[in-house]
Amino acid sequence: MTNPGPVLVVTNLDDPTTDLVIDELHGRGVPVVRFDSGDFPATLSFAATITPHGIKGTLSTPTRTADLANVRSLYYRRPSGFTFPHLDEQNARFAITQARYGLGGVVASLPGCLYVNHPHRIGDAEFKPSGLAVAAACGFQLPPTLITSDPGAARAFTKRHGPVIYKPLSTPLYRIDGVSCTVEVLDVAADEIDDSVVGTAHLFQQRIDKAADVRVTVIGNRVFHVRIDSDLLDWRTDYGRLRYSVVLPPVGLEKQSRAYLNRFGLVFGAFDFAIDRRGQWWFLECNPSGQWAWMEPETGLPMVAAMADLLERKTG
Repeated sequence: MTNPGPVLVVTNLDDPTTDLVIDELHGRGVPVVRFDSGDFPATLSFAATITPHGIKGTLSTPTRTADLANVRSLYYRRPSGFTFPHLDEQNARFAITQARYGLGGVVASLPGCLYVNHPHRIGDAEFKPSGLAVAAACGFQLPPTLITSDPGAARAFTKRHGPVIYKPLSTPLYRIDGVSCTVEVLDVAADEIDDSVVGTAHLFQQRIDKAADVRVTVIGNRVFHVRIDSDLLDWRTDYGRLRYSVVLPPVGLEKQSRAYLNRFGLVFGAFDFAIDRRGQWWFLECNPSGQWAWMEPETGLPMVAAMADLLERKTG
């Protein structure tokens, strides 16, 4: 019998992907409680006790209350983070820590809950070196990659494996003239690498002479393979120039994808691959909180329904 409890959705206010999933769940009569960590403590409260049978208690928003012992599943997307602007710096730092380990610890320990994905597992998988190491162990083909703070090593790698691209190891948004901008993947030459490389860690990778990109989205037991055609080095920089088509994966790739997710304890993943001119698929990364819903209208793939099935814990 399906757990009749609510689905918890943890994300920020502006999340169109989550809006689509919640609408689908509402249409099925599945109760949903949505909140953002940034709502705490102004409009979000909780009270939890520890018992031999796990955590019990309630979590309340202005319009919903969830029984923490009876949560069906939790969809952890992109919460904004805790903030206490009314406190001075020292007290805010203390309050943020208590909220993270208090409310965060409760949300991460719900009995019988299906996590999509568990926030701790997301944290593990977001370390790009870890992801690349697991991908190699799972049998994916990877471009030669260097992670370094040594400019000499970076120049030597670039000369040996050129053409080479630079990638950020995480994806913080830069604000330029008040506008949030994604840090792009860019070509880099050996003579462009100077001693400023010592200032932090950098990732350099051989650029694949690609014919197309592929986004592989694993949602529970469903896998969706979408080819993305463009003339862009980084297709995220201009969605208007992208063309989409459903594509069949190479033999064994789905098994490798599941092995990757299992290593991190994930049930959802957005994998990015590059296809070279010979048809070889090259693993680039897997985002445990990646975007996916924008591809459904372009391809007709039932991705929103698949995510709702997973969160509903639908067995039939």
